Amino acid sequence: MHYGRPRSTHQGGYNAYGGPGVQPGRSNYGGASMGMQHSAGGYQGMPSSNYNMSGSASNPAAAVANDDNWKETLKPPQKDNRVKTKDVTGTKGNDFEDYFLKRELLMGIFEKGYEKPSPIQEESIPVALAGKNVLARAKNGTGKTAAFVIPLLEKTSTMKKAIQGLILVPTRELALQTSAVVKELGKHMNVDCMVSTGGTSLREDIMRFYQGAHVVVATPGRVLDLANKGVVDLSNCNILVMDEADKLLSPEFQPVIEELFRFLPSERQILLYSATFPVTVKQFKDKYLPDAHEINLMEELTLQGVTQFYAFVEERQKVHCLNTLFSKLQINQAIIFCNSVTRVELLARKITELGYSCFFIHARMMQNHRNRVFHDFRNGACRCLVSSDLFTRGIDIQSVNVVINFDFPKNSETYLHRIGRSGRYGHLGLAINLITFEDRFNLYRIEQELGTEIRPIPSSIDPSIYT
Repeated sequence: MHYGRPRSTHQGGYNAYGGPGVQPGRSNYGGASMGMQHSAGGYQGMPSSNYNMSGSASNPAAAVANDDNWKETLKPPQKDNRVKTKDVTGTKGNDFEDYFLKRELLMGIFEKGYEKPSPIQEESIPVALAGKNVLARAKNGTGKTAAFVIPLLEKTSTMKKAIQGLILVPTRELALQTSAVVKELGKHMNVDCMVSTGGTSLREDIMRFYQGAHVVVATPGRVLDLANKGVVDLSNCNILVMDEADKLLSPEFQPVIEELFRFLPSERQILLYSATFPVTVKQFKDKYLPDAHEINLMEELTLQGVTQFYAFVEERQKVHCLNTLFSKLQINQAIIFCNSVTRVELLARKITELGYSCFFIHARMMQNHRNRVFHDFRNGACRCLVSSDLFTRGIDIQSVNVVINFDFPKNSETYLHRIGRSGRYGHLGLAINLITFEDRFNLYRIEQELGTEIRPIPSSIDPSIYT
């Protein structure tokens, strides 16, 4: 597959493809879905991005928090009336007030748009509040982030300027997303949340840490580096959260994680969350938290709201097939996955040549370029993102309703994380796999391992199953 050498940078400092194509703008969350249609103009300009890592929130609602009518003063987002599946609605009927949380935290929860806890939140929050170690397995897109952020914030005291909670994640994109949730839920608590990841200025991180923080969201290597330099003091950090624990306990990260434990208090609480738990997670659990409370909400591995299809195609037909899908599907936003960095860039160029506005993202891009693409795609500046597997873990963009595996993944774990980018938080989504003759055995094996059915694609797809 060769379409010539694509541009690697775009005016504005990030890798993207514009040109005549889909009219840019925010994706449609609540109303009728909008298809990938040609229009004049294309992508014009760039919203400015503001990455405020200090996260210091003002506390204008301090007086309101003591008012018996505090709920009347809240400004929740517009209610999302889309259909939701039992992945998030199959609850015991608890309310957030049942957990006796700080009122300032409850205000942040309700203003975030959360109405009732999801199943993973119901199972996890009370156990974490009780101070127990947690080993939780739940599907992507079912509210795992809030399941650990809420108890962490409840246990955080803003009276002392010390790091009291450390959230470890495998990628910078997930760190930015998680820190945003911390800031939104804790905005009435005056909590300082700081992000620290590799690929960014170490000097700037050092300067910001000297200003102090209550919660740190970080990738393992960077926070260990800062701890070794004496910049990060984790002696008061009583809660360690490991999100996407299966990745964090891979050979790439596990030695770093174990070395980090030297800087944590001996009396610490560990919360592990993931959709998959390979043997490395079990070994870690047996060694460091043998008494952990285990939660398993994975009776089935794939999200109930994601409908999966495959189309048998020859390699040379893939781009034509993709163009047909664009013209027939009602796409809010779509993520298209390729198996290599080179194919990501080549496909992004080809999609642009077809007349569609398109961004791409992969691990070899400069960090500030990745930040801008991630920020602008999540804000609806473009409907189509071509990605490597960098973008498969934990990334939560609720307007994404279609995932296309342009290249079929090699293993079931990657497949599970890829299709989990659609159908977030119980909503409906669509996963379409372009299968070559060589992929047929992988298709069968992944179906068997995940206990799921990937059906042949019909001549027309009912929009009601994914919009």
